[in-house]
Amino acid sequence: MDHPQFFFMAILWMVIWGAVGAVMIRRAYFARDLDVTQARAVGVAVGAATGPFGLIPLYLKTPELTRRWRVLPWLGVAAVFTAAFALSDPDNVCVTSGSFVASQVTNGLIIGTIYGLMALGLALIFSIIGIVSFSHGEFYMIGGMVVYYMTEVWLPGAGPVLAVIFACVVTFMIGALFERAFLTPIYDGRVERPNEYAILVTFGLAFFLQYLVQGLSGANPVKARPFFELPKTNIPEDGSILATTRSNITLFDTISVSTPRLTAAVISVLMLGLLIWFLYKTWWGKGLRAVAQDRQAAAVAGINPKVMNMVAFGLGCMLAGLAGAVLVQAFSWLPQTGMIPALRAFVIIVLGGLGSLPGAFIGGLLLGLIEATGVGCMPDPTRAAAYLPAYGMIVLTLVLLLKPTGLFGKKI
Repeated sequence: MDHPQFFFMAILWMVIWGAVGAVMIRRAYFARDLDVTQARAVGVAVGAATGPFGLIPLYLKTPELTRRWRVLPWLGVAAVFTAAFALSDPDNVCVTSGSFVASQVTNGLIIGTIYGLMALGLALIFSIIGIVSFSHGEFYMIGGMVVYYMTEVWLPGAGPVLAVIFACVVTFMIGALFERAFLTPIYDGRVERPNEYAILVTFGLAFFLQYLVQGLSGANPVKARPFFELPKTNIPEDGSILATTRSNITLFDTISVSTPRLTAAVISVLMLGLLIWFLYKTWWGKGLRAVAQDRQAAAVAGINPKVMNMVAFGLGCMLAGLAGAVLVQAFSWLPQTGMIPALRAFVIIVLGGLGSLPGAFIGGLLLGLIEATGVGCMPDPTRAAAYLPAYGMIVLTLVLLLKPTGLFGKKI
């Protein structure tokens, strides 16, 4: 029997005591001249998870807020939320079917890997240049369009690997040329308000690229064929570990994964490893990291910050283009396709911390999990897809309220 009022009462309990904890615990640490950096977030988590039973001892003792205090209370919040949901809707498929939950979590991690790849580009641009590119979604769209036309129109016999590489080259060149032409005045001091200028000029690039592609390709949706089609395999169900069809991979007879999404996730992980190698093992990568840490010191050491700015912006655009290039086989593609992924990328870099590359990738995984489990557990499946963008906005709001610097960000 459903008891939705129980769930809403639990949410109200968590909101009220979370707000009380945010105010009370921060004041307690401030009054004792202790570090208040994490006090608000810990107070919210302890209040939401335990109410007054945890807040009163925390208020009286004010212990040092180590990593354990930053993690365990949030696990308690998740446990309370899960228990309230299970008790309010015991017939929900997420409560009755463990295999469904496992499948949703797996798909969430897979799509989150691709989200993280796109957000990496945005985080890289911000960490080096210090601006947020509002044209990021259009590079995602262009990457997918290039792969579609390469494999379906221009060179139907061309393999997907060649198409993906060409998409990376195209998006890198567009990004690098744009940076040289329009962002250089920021570094030369020719712009009085550089932040506003960067917002306007990247917005202008977004509109230009979107309508240019629409004028060249039309407004009809397109979709590339899957990069790889696995041979169909029939394995007896008893003791089977892996079974495949041309469109899905089934693990342990419970977890079903779309082959195009899995291919995109594998490419994303490989690209992440290649990016780490580039940043830590090559001279160019070390130069980018040096400029991100201290531009003036890097210039004294012989590194040209302007060149590194161009490389950073081009690489960031290329990562967005790569994310679109590997996903065009899974979704229909339009000139407006980049709008929603760009919003997700903004949510992810705020969640992970502005300028933090590990935070961007982990934030992508978290957002993928939240979207997959949230939509899968919706009581009304017909509305699930319509509510998909809402989860990102909820995450963004909570992060800005509780920890504006994100999971791995630092105060500017």
